[in-house]
Order: sequence, then C-alpha cells, then structure tokens
Amino acid sequence: MAAPAEAASPVQIYRVYFDSPGKDTRSNKSLNGEWVQLYNRTTKTRQLKGVKLRDKTGYTYTFGWFQLKGRKSVYVHTGRGSNNATHRYWGRKAYVWNNTGDTAYLLYPNGKRADSCSWTSKGSSKYC
Repeated sequence: MAAPAEAASPVQIYRVYFDSPGKDTRSNKSLNGEWVQLYNRTTKTRQLKGVKLRDKTGYTYTFGWFQLKGRKSVYVHTGRGSNNATHRYWGRKAYVWNNTGDTAYLLYPNGKRADSCSWTSKGSSKYC
C-alpha cells in the first residue's frame, strides 16, 4: 500500500459508526454495531498486511494477510465474527470508538499515517 508522500492514500477511512444502535450492552451484536469502513479508491487490489487501524487511546487492529479489491470496501467490526472479503472482526469484548469524540487512524506498516477521521458527540456515525 505504498504511495508517494504527497499523494492521498489509496485506501481511506470512509465512515466510522462509533455509536452502535440501541443500548451499550457489550453483547457481541452491540460490539459489532461499531465499525470502520475502509474504501479502496483505486482500481488496483491492495494488500493490507501490517496496516493498522487505531483509536486515540491506542487500541489497535492489525490486518493479517488481506487483499482489498479495487473500488471495494471492508468493514472492521469491534466484536467477534468470521472474517471474509468484506468484513473483518477485531475480537474485542469492549467498545473501542468513543461516542463523545475520538479519532480513527489508518497507519501503514511503517507507522506513517495513511488517513485519519475525527468526530465529536454529534450523531452515531461520521463520513470522513
């Protein structure tokens, strides 16, 4: 997923759903109601191995071997589930994204920032 320093990242944070529907019960269904949508804005398939998704506190999801096809999205859910081509699961038993405001960071394997998205307490999701 290498890109020139001045160019926008080929894979970007498109939307963050930080306030899962209903009460925060910590059930797996509720945890998976929190997700980050990443979008490959190019026509080329991108390998995301080693790419990290992190919040302001430092909670980090690291992609294993995973290819995101061109012009496609992948949703990273907070809870547990079966990974596939469009949905990945962090496996956490607690919420990551703060409803009162937070920042999602997308980081290259070398630690450099590919993209970020911040929000306040307004609404339940943010288009980035």
